[in-house]
Amino acid sequence: MNPIINTFKGGLIVSCQALEAEPLFGSETMGKMALAAKKGGAVGIRANTGIDIIEIKKAVSLPIIGLVKQNYEDSEIYITPTIKEVDEVIRAGADIIAFDATNRIRPNGQTITEFVEAVKEKYPNQLLMGDISTLEEGIFAADLGVDMISTTLCGYTPYTSQYHSFNKDLLTNLVNETNIPIVAEGGIDTPELAAECIRLGAYAVVVGSAITRPQEITKRFVQELP
Repeated sequence: MNPIINTFKGGLIVSCQALEAEPLFGSETMGKMALAAKKGGAVGIRANTGIDIIEIKKAVSLPIIGLVKQNYEDSEIYITPTIKEVDEVIRAGADIIAFDATNRIRPNGQTITEFVEAVKEKYPNQLLMGDISTLEEGIFAADLGVDMISTTLCGYTPYTSQYHSFNKDLLTNLVNETNIPIVAEGGIDTPELAAECIRLGAYAVVVGSAITRPQEITKRFVQELP
């Protein structure tokens, strides 16, 4: 097992991201968020955009899973959709590149197979994490040679929109039917669920909103008040 991936085993990766409309948006804030996560025991950070990755690397020495969210008019894919975003993440110094590994067509009509081949040709030694939404996509991504699979996109593709909470069956099926590390991510909102994912076979767990988005955490509390 790659030593970077090995550091994730059985641990918590914290997704430190904020959208432009959110109060915590800004690279300096994300650096502080990553430092807080490290002090709390996180084994890695998932971060969006090169500028955030650079700032986070100043704050912590944890491995970083990097991505760039970018919208294109000709594709639904927005998590590291083209080689341009891969280049940005590489320049920033991320240890692992995360990207949408669903079977949907990418910008400029590129398929997932063509995308992975292009990345591997340009960066043959780069670790890759494929974000998927179904078992079939996970198996396909594994066959393409990604190093890790994340369940990130289950519930966020048109054909998985029926899932409004973490899909435990997807996790267990991926663990049983692939031979690479499976990372549980997407809708993991309690420590108990995170622990259950590890018991179900997840190599590691990624938690974002439940830790790093105080406005969403506040809403959950407010909605429960009588």
